Amino acid sequence: MAEPGEALAAIGMLPDGEIDPAPAALQLARLDAVGTDWEAASSHLSVLARDAAAVGAVMAGRPAEARIGALAGLIHAHHGYRGDSDTYDDLDNANLIRVIERRRGLPVALGVLWLHCIRAAGWDGHGIDFPGHFLVSLVSPAASPGGAGRPDGTGQNARSRQPRRLLVDPFNNGAVVGSVDLLPMLQRLGAADAGLHPGMTRPMAVRDVLLRLQRNLVQRRLAAREFAAALRSLEGMLLIAPEVMTNWLQAAELSHQLGHAVQAVRCLERVLASAPGSDAARRAQARLDAWGKDG
Repeated sequence: MAEPGEALAAIGMLPDGEIDPAPAALQLARLDAVGTDWEAASSHLSVLARDAAAVGAVMAGRPAEARIGALAGLIHAHHGYRGDSDTYDDLDNANLIRVIERRRGLPVALGVLWLHCIRAAGWDGHGIDFPGHFLVSLVSPAASPGGAGRPDGTGQNARSRQPRRLLVDPFNNGAVVGSVDLLPMLQRLGAADAGLHPGMTRPMAVRDVLLRLQRNLVQRRLAAREFAAALRSLEGMLLIAPEVMTNWLQAAELSHQLGHAVQAVRCLERVLASAPGSDAARRAQARLDAWGKDG
């Protein structure tokens, strides 16, 4: 297989719908866990996919709650995954290779495995960008109409034909999260002041899921003042999502702080070339001007 940087650069060129989140997360993990047995982790993902495909065949046509229960049984009961409440901030909880080895992880890392299994089962699911606690949604196909309904398409029959979305907490053994659970969850996370609004449960693009996973590593390494390691983690984000200018700006700042002046300037020049006239470009030019004066 290609080196992780090459694999991630190839992923960066794919349309979002063609990215399989777990193999992509595995390549990110290779950047941050050099020397680990990533091939064993890759084989485990294949086992998970095979098992999930079998679940999908058995549960075809069953209600969404039953399908979620079946996947929860597979992921958490059979394969032993759980949320790591004891050492939540451990870097291993955001590295998929280590998560697979330890069977413990952050909500977003376990969510990547859920998305992997949902995909293998042939179902429709998305990551949910809930503040402070990643969730997963399983989209249930629209029910067959039970009657003619009203001519304007409203009423109970029309409503029953709409796809149904259930939220799942991968950190809590795949528990279903109802709308009444969201505000208490915000309160537990200390984010209730922001209020609950629909944007908090919007589906995420696969790239955004991967960025959220990798950002955990960057932030924890910055907090520990491990700047070189943080930059290495950030470089994975640049490869899979080269269009996100804020990441190039952060890479420039980290590179400059580490004394990599040429690399820092190249990051800013990338912003200027890719997003001329944008706020990011103005910030990049301001940094270039400031560094020129300092020099």
